Formats: sequence, C-alpha cells, structure tokens
Amino acid sequence: MRKVKITVLKTTFQDDLAKEYGIDGLSTCPFHNVGQTFLADYAKPEGLCDEAWKAIYQYVFAMAHGAPNGLWYYGDWIKVPGVAIVSCNDGLRPVIFKLEATDITSVPPGTPAP
Repeated sequence: MRKVKITVLKTTFQDDLAKEYGIDGLSTCPFHNVGQTFLADYAKPEGLCDEAWKAIYQYVFAMAHGAPNGLWYYGDWIKVPGVAIVSCNDGLRPVIFKLEATDITSVPPGTPAP
C-alpha cells in the first residue's frame, strides 16, 4: 500500500445558497487553507476535516491500493494518471482537493519501517 498526497486546491463559497440557507456570518471553510497538504492511506490524516474525509476516503483508499492503473472512469474525467480532483460534501462552502498517488510506502501502526 502507498501513501496518497492530499492538497487543498480551492476553498469555495456559494454566496447565493449561503444567503438563502446559511447562518449569518458564514464564510469559507475554517478548517482548510489553499496549499495545505496531508498524506493518507487507510486512515484519516490528523487535521483533515471529518466530513471531507467521508467524501474522499474511497478515492484515497483506491489510490493507496494502486488504482487507477490508467485513467479514472474510462478516461472521461481526469486526464492525468494517478490524480483525482474531488471535493468535500459541504454544499455551501465546498473545499476542492487534489489527490495524487505517491511512491511512499504505507506502514501500518506498530509495524517496523522497511
């Protein structure tokens, strides 16, 4: 299993929806900043929002185990192998993440490093 690099590409804000449904003073996600990075495999990295992890973990898990071998979804989504662009599930202030396969070996807790 390999580590997957998670990078925050964008923090967005849906102003029209926030005006209608959000609380007063709502703004972009308070947990993540553009350029912030994490390394993950089977477990949520420390500092990553729980809700973001729920939305992206299946891609991280698949990439940690070698998927995709080529391009995602028959080549009609992402043109760069080993990369996925995904977002959290916050409909008012979604954060956009870049997931990248790495060559960093994942070592389960309690296991000596190779």
